[in-house]
Amino acid sequence: MYEGTRVLSPFPEGWEERPYSRIEVTPLSRVIGAEIRGADLSEPLDEELREEINRALLEWKVVFFRGAHLTPEQQRAFARNWGELETNPLLARGSADDVVRFDKSAGSVPTFENVWHTDVTFRERPALGAVLQLREVPPVGGDTMWADMAAAYDNLSDEVKERIEGAVAVHDFIPGFVRFYGPEKVAEHQDEFPPVEHPVVRTHPETGRKMLFVNTSFTTHIKGMDRAESDRLLAYLTRQAHTPEYQVRFHWQAGDIAFWDNRATQHYAVADYAPQPRVAERVAIAGDRPF
Repeated sequence: MYEGTRVLSPFPEGWEERPYSRIEVTPLSRVIGAEIRGADLSEPLDEELREEINRALLEWKVVFFRGAHLTPEQQRAFARNWGELETNPLLARGSADDVVRFDKSAGSVPTFENVWHTDVTFRERPALGAVLQLREVPPVGGDTMWADMAAAYDNLSDEVKERIEGAVAVHDFIPGFVRFYGPEKVAEHQDEFPPVEHPVVRTHPETGRKMLFVNTSFTTHIKGMDRAESDRLLAYLTRQAHTPEYQVRFHWQAGDIAFWDNRATQHYAVADYAPQPRVAERVAIAGDRPF
């Protein structure tokens, strides 16, 4: 248990804060989450506007655009400003191979996202980020939460930081998907997604900031460590995402967009709306190899 003052800075040490000239950025918490106004995401971004949105993303880790109402094609075009889009054969397809559809209406294939996780860390190159739009929202509930894993790292004790410095963890898609697909279907993808290794502490490639990079869904163990000791340490590290001071909670309206930095965050889709429907579509941007 930890009580008291925490280190809460949205920016890495030495980061130059500059005003925005093209967009209005309104933070929603001390360290993570901001609403952006003044950008029409349905139109192509010029380089200056793209740079300002990217700077807001780096500073606030997840940014929100109210009432965008993008078509799937516009959503994909916006995400492509940050790189190639990735496909995910483990999730339901939307209007294109690189659009994932989360349909929580009656008769849909059940999946669950109400656990703190970082997307696709079972890939050798996990996603850089993701752009999610709610197509249909329930009358009550259905929020999504994000946690800043740089803040989580900053507030670890020096003893824990020393213990995990240079440590490597194994990530596997099976724990995250077997719970709703079953072992036979999961086995079909084992050759495509073998276990991979990533540093327990990742360095952000654009800001240089250190971040915890382990999660409950896909991190199985810390390499070279006794399994019981690994389990205890991972349980402690993954619990850091549960700290409210590191979190933002977003209440959706239909047509809203969330764009998050998957390198720096974990997220949790609150499942408090059944049997009401909730429909979302997501595109993910291919990332680089963590270091």
